[in-house]
Amino acid sequence: MSSYYVDTGQRRWLLKAVREAAGEMYSQFSGLSERELRWRPAEGEWCLKEVAAHLRDAEQMYRRQVELIARGREPRLPYEPVDVLPYERDYREEPLAELLYEWEAAREETVWLLRTLDGDDWERRGHHPHRGQVTVYDVVREMHEHDLEHLWQARRLRSQLRPPD
Repeated sequence: MSSYYVDTGQRRWLLKAVREAAGEMYSQFSGLSERELRWRPAEGEWCLKEVAAHLRDAEQMYRRQVELIARGREPRLPYEPVDVLPYERDYREEPLAELLYEWEAAREETVWLLRTLDGDDWERRGHHPHRGQVTVYDVVREMHEHDLEHLWQARRLRSQLRPPD
């Protein structure tokens, strides 16, 4: 939980970072074959399609959290264990274009919502079931860190792909 005032510069920088993440992430999926998108480096690790699905699932959850905090009075926030969904669902069968479209659409909605919020709104709080009190700023900062984590993961996966036979 943030314990300090979030100034305009911090909000702008974070909003720019989450807005631009999509372009960086898209580049990791472009020009790859279906075989490459489904490739897993080891048992229990994700392929690029599963990373894309996870990004979509997480974005939808983050957006709901921000909406509830922005529109409510210290609401209870939804939390879904989105890290386990790639193991429970067959994301490798879903079309990549659909996964990326759904992620991008959810991210655009989140960014537009964030642009409507003023400084006081970014400091509004909700109750996260595991983290306790969190602000809009805290959720958006977590989104940014999540983006960086999975951008690194996607880059690592892409770099491990073998050239086509």
